[in-house]
Amino acid sequence: MSASGIDFGDLRRLQPVSRKYGFDRGTPIDRYYNRRFFAQHAADIGGCVLEIGDDHVTRGIGGERVVSADVLNLHAGAPGTTIVTDLATDSSIPDASFNCVIVEQTLQLIFDVAAALRTLERILRPGGVLLLTVPGTISQLCPGKWRNSWCWGFTTYALHRLLSGVFVPERCTIYSYGNVLASVAFLEGIAAEELTSGELNHEDVLYPLLIAVRAVK
Repeated sequence: MSASGIDFGDLRRLQPVSRKYGFDRGTPIDRYYNRRFFAQHAADIGGCVLEIGDDHVTRGIGGERVVSADVLNLHAGAPGTTIVTDLATDSSIPDASFNCVIVEQTLQLIFDVAAALRTLERILRPGGVLLLTVPGTISQLCPGKWRNSWCWGFTTYALHRLLSGVFVPERCTIYSYGNVLASVAFLEGIAAEELTSGELNHEDVLYPLLIAVRAVK
């Protein structure tokens, strides 16, 4: 027990419980919120779909609604990749190519976020939907290959400003997930399975662990 009366217990430590976001203990807490967001908008994932990185959301949630699935990566070689380009500078993907674009935890790795959003809007078909998630203000930096590419954490205000320059603001919905306990647990690398659903699902906008966007062109 400290002089302030707070018992830090197992958390009185200078090293986190896990530096792997909780992957080694179960489901990382940000992934829990990602799954909740994409499942909530499952009906949007269909037709011609583009996903960044891999197609786990496209196939896992879109299912039979998906007519065609593309995967975009910055570099060639990742399994399933069909498009190799930089979202911030791309001019190779034809306009109005996709009914849905899924961007999971990617914008923090792109310095020119506004340019990337312009590309995403351009390649959506009219009525198409962008489903996007980003780290909020609370996250461990990636300990691996992406650490030196990690540029940003986001707030709902920043995303509103960025999206308003590209999409019609009334067609954008921004969601914030997290609270102080979930944030502390995420920073420690504690898994979602180690908290209750009530602890995970309580929302405190002052602790944005993950922010999600649904934007309609």
